[in-house]
Amino acid sequence: MMKLDLYQVKDILFHGAEISVEESMPKVEASYDFLRKFAKDKLIYGINTGFGPMAQWRVDDKSLIDLQYNIIRSHSTGMGKALSDLDVRAAMIARLGSLIQGKSGVYPYVVDLLTTFIRQNIIPYVPEHGSVGASGDLVQLAHIALCLIGEGKVHYKGEWRQTKDVMRELGINPMTIHIREGLSVTNGTSVMTGISMVNQCYAENLLEWSILSAVWMNEIASSFDDWMSAPLNEYRRHQGQIEVAKKMREIAAGSRCLQQREHELYDPAKNRAQYFEHKVQAYYSLRCTPQILGPISETLQNAKEVLELELNAASDNPIVDPDTNNVYHGGNFHGDYISLEEDKVKIAMVRLAMTAERQLNYLLHDRINGILPPFLNMGTLGLNYAMQACQFTATSTTAECQTLAMPNYVHSIPNNNDNQDIVSMGTNTAELCRRVIKNAYQVMSVLMMALAQATDCLSIQDKLAPATGEVYRQLRKLCNTIQDDRPFYEDLEKIEKYLKSTI
Repeated sequence: MMKLDLYQVKDILFHGAEISVEESMPKVEASYDFLRKFAKDKLIYGINTGFGPMAQWRVDDKSLIDLQYNIIRSHSTGMGKALSDLDVRAAMIARLGSLIQGKSGVYPYVVDLLTTFIRQNIIPYVPEHGSVGASGDLVQLAHIALCLIGEGKVHYKGEWRQTKDVMRELGINPMTIHIREGLSVTNGTSVMTGISMVNQCYAENLLEWSILSAVWMNEIASSFDDWMSAPLNEYRRHQGQIEVAKKMREIAAGSRCLQQREHELYDPAKNRAQYFEHKVQAYYSLRCTPQILGPISETLQNAKEVLELELNAASDNPIVDPDTNNVYHGGNFHGDYISLEEDKVKIAMVRLAMTAERQLNYLLHDRINGILPPFLNMGTLGLNYAMQACQFTATSTTAECQTLAMPNYVHSIPNNNDNQDIVSMGTNTAELCRRVIKNAYQVMSVLMMALAQATDCLSIQDKLAPATGEVYRQLRKLCNTIQDDRPFYEDLEKIEKYLKSTI
């Protein structure tokens, strides 16, 4: 049976790779065949009972098909803006990853149909609000299921259209009910997992930019380079810090801006002064970046492992298991794993944004850096303002991130006649994490503009490391050096798109 990983998902979502599930189809077929035989003369939740608190009522055999359609239609109650095409496509991949485990008992065509939607980029309308993350993402998955049965609307080739019209145009048959297809498609953690996988791709990319910007910051400050040395960081023991410092040394290779402490401060011929204009140790937002970004790196690594487990997990209920000849009732749809991890990722991204904002403040504050004009102003002081107002944007956006840092995982509210008496709020958590990541990219965009401008102020373009020098050149293709004042919002938007384009 195939196993999906996050990098496969990234290639599908961002780079146009195809998804194939053929090797998993025998398990899907075996699960369906087993359930078809096993379900006879047995009472099984969601097959011949009502759903949720209604499970105490048996459903007549003549109404079993209607039962499955009813859960899809009755739960299509979401509200708010539509989730992005990227998020919904990722959610469908996550749902597919669950179904191909062969533990759901679905008719095999459901897997084929979901694969077709992903390949053809047919995007169901899925509102942002509706999930409490306990029986998984019931409401939002119901919106996906609604389109699979040929109802609702989809985003196709840039237009919102009726699903039935798109399916007819492409010769696609809708999903039909055989045993429990309605419940199987709507029950699970796939929407929160899908959003979280997209978050992960963006967050990992943003961390790489944060690592590079830390090196560039220290080049501008002419820092001594031992803050990223191997012995220093290895003695701290934490693997994330060690790896971040290693990446920093690789990025810094070839730089002629950084200083070596042993050549300057450890040389008796050069260290006789009573006061040193150049800082013996840089500010924490420059010097402590391995220690700050290391935990962020480890947080993302752990989140990746949890997401890949969830991507390849049977997350609905009940679990149909031909291997042990049984159907198990439980709570694999509960979203705690995702919700907790996304809170961690969210907090880590807030910290990343805070670090970028402090680095920006260093660059813009002439009395702190001691080497750059106020607000990186290369015009006439008093008449021109350069990046003064850009800082307002970065600071306010960082402040919003800090407000959003409050853990959402702890916000359980009982509902569903108290059947769902403790819930994960996993999808809300993933959506809040997404918002923080988006904000952090904006803060990083302002920082990148400032790094390029500071480089021009000091005329050190040719002394930068090849890695940071190349980023400088790319940024200068997007926006010019700031001499006279101009609106910056379009430049910042271009930089943000550039940062995200490297996923």
